[in-house]
Amino acid sequence: MTLVAGVDSSTQSCKVVIRDAGTGALVRQGRAAHPDGTEVDPGAWWTALTEAVEQAGGLDDVAAMSVAAQQHGMVCLDESGNVVRKALLWNDTRSARAAVDLVEELGGPVKWAEAVGSVPVASFTVSKLRWLAEHEPDSARRTASVCLPHDWLTWRMGGAAGELVTDRGDASGTGYWSPATGEYRTDLLQAAFGSVPQLPRVLGPRDGAGEVRLARGPGPGARLAPGTGDNMAAALGVGALPGDVVVSIGTSGTAFAVAQAPSADPTGIVAGFADATGRFLPLVCTLNAARVLDAAARMLGVGLDKLDELALSAPPGAGGLVCVPYLEGERTPNLPDATGSLHGLTLGTSTPAHLARAAVEGMLCHLADAFDALGLDPARVLLIGGGARSRAVRRIAPAVFGRPVVVPTPGEYVADGAARQAAWLLAGSEEPPAWQVSGTEVYEADPDPSVRARYAEVRGLD
Repeated sequence: MTLVAGVDSSTQSCKVVIRDAGTGALVRQGRAAHPDGTEVDPGAWWTALTEAVEQAGGLDDVAAMSVAAQQHGMVCLDESGNVVRKALLWNDTRSARAAVDLVEELGGPVKWAEAVGSVPVASFTVSKLRWLAEHEPDSARRTASVCLPHDWLTWRMGGAAGELVTDRGDASGTGYWSPATGEYRTDLLQAAFGSVPQLPRVLGPRDGAGEVRLARGPGPGARLAPGTGDNMAAALGVGALPGDVVVSIGTSGTAFAVAQAPSADPTGIVAGFADATGRFLPLVCTLNAARVLDAAARMLGVGLDKLDELALSAPPGAGGLVCVPYLEGERTPNLPDATGSLHGLTLGTSTPAHLARAAVEGMLCHLADAFDALGLDPARVLLIGGGARSRAVRRIAPAVFGRPVVVPTPGEYVADGAARQAAWLLAGSEEPPAWQVSGTEVYEADPDPSVRARYAEVRGLD
């Protein structure tokens, strides 16, 4: 049996899976937590990765591995390869003003969409670099190279030797790399940052990134795949094909589809990303998702299982109670300073069950808006991510989305996608190896457009 490892270095934790390269069967896995916050010392990611590897039984018998990680984060290195400052994460909204300025300076959102397929928001690396240049000029001057979280971890896995590398999927979320041309737009980086630091070389989907050099790791010859961003890896892990729409409910919420051609949405709602296979991944990202459920459970003083029970005991539409879940500001729509709100609170809806139902429906309506923005009409929706473990989410989602919802067996699909990419590197085939996603469940319900209609009435009132 040939084994491969996949890493998911997400906002909240690091997960490592070890799988059979031929079948995708899970052999073992590990996990370690990341610190809270919207800026993190990258060394904490490395500590968590090594802890997760140890929990997973080490890498001695692994032939190849790949690292997937949260998109957009800004990792600045000096000339010696040392971290200049804590990495700003995708969900750090202090760069919101910088994003607005950049869009205006280039001549509006249409110009950005034409240039790089996406319109910058606070999450994008290019916006964070503008913020750094304006607010921490000393750090900006010390910055000799800029990379993304997965780039930095891949570099460390290779012994922090040689050049930084990335892949087209993660590069497409920087705001200075074009999926349509496959080239960096250093002119945009110069305009944003005032200089052009060294950037990672963009690898193709089947290119190698060197060899793993980790203490207590695999022996000589274990290969590193390019790695990618978390959403690109999730698409690989769940086996998404052209025509599918995937809704992922994690710390952020995303709706994305595999496409054969690049996209460029001048409204900025749809990000025109590349994927990890040589195709494209139009994607809509919301800042608020699974943590809406966590917040509701905390408010009610219950666990997530009890939250599900309460939500399913309330009537559809929660009696008119609507939760607009902008608890951390919002990315889509671009409202970085927004807050959450409840509408329709009456004596009759002032119950734990109504609040639980409103939280679930509000989060799903928010994601349904993201889904609609893709402009597609798939026969089904694939539902993944930590939030997909919720019984209430699975039962209510088909009524909100208006179509059947397919839920694969809950798993670490980002890490699985990274492992599948590692297996692809070993196979050297034209397409990734065909791993079966087993144990899927299909949920169906009569569409209930009144829930979304009520949500649409109130979402812009704050």
